[in-house]
Amino acid sequence: MVTLLGVYEINNASMIQILQSTDRSKKRGGSVVGHKYIRRDRWKGHERLFADYFAANPVYSLVTFWRRFRMRRPLYLRILNAIEAHDPYFVQKQNVAHILGLSPLQKMTSAMRILSYKVVADAIDDYIRIGESIAIQSLQHFCNSMIEIFGPEYLRSPTSIDIA
Repeated sequence: MVTLLGVYEINNASMIQILQSTDRSKKRGGSVVGHKYIRRDRWKGHERLFADYFAANPVYSLVTFWRRFRMRRPLYLRILNAIEAHDPYFVQKQNVAHILGLSPLQKMTSAMRILSYKVVADAIDDYIRIGESIAIQSLQHFCNSMIEIFGPEYLRSPTSIDIA
C-alpha cells in the first residue's frame, strides 16, 4: 500500500534528480547562425512590472497581486531577496556595452509564472520582455535556489506531529 508520505518523498527525489540532470547537460551559449535577434526593450518590461505591482502606488491592488501571484507581496519580496543573496544569477549585471541585463524581478516573475500558470517559457515574452531560453534558465536557477535555501525547512518530509 502506498502512503502519502511515500509519494511525497518519491516526488521530491524525482524533482531533485531532474534539476541535477539539467545542470550536467549545460551548453555554452552564444550567437546562433541564422537566429534572429529580437530587441525586447528589457528595461521597459522591468518598469512596467515594477509600476504594476511593486511601486509605492501600484497600478494593481494588493488583492489583485495575491490573486495573480498566490502570495502576499512581502512574502514575494522576501523570496526575491533570499534568492538574489544566494544565487549571483539573479543579480542584475551590465554587459560589456554597459547595458543593464534583466532585473531579478523579471527573472523571478518569469519562473513564478511558468510554475503558477503552467505556461510555456515562450508565453512570458509579451509582458515581462524575457526570451524563452532565459526564462528556462531562470526557472532552473529559481528551483535550485528554492531547494537549497528553503528545502531544509519547508521541503522536508512531514513529521508524525505534522500528520496528526
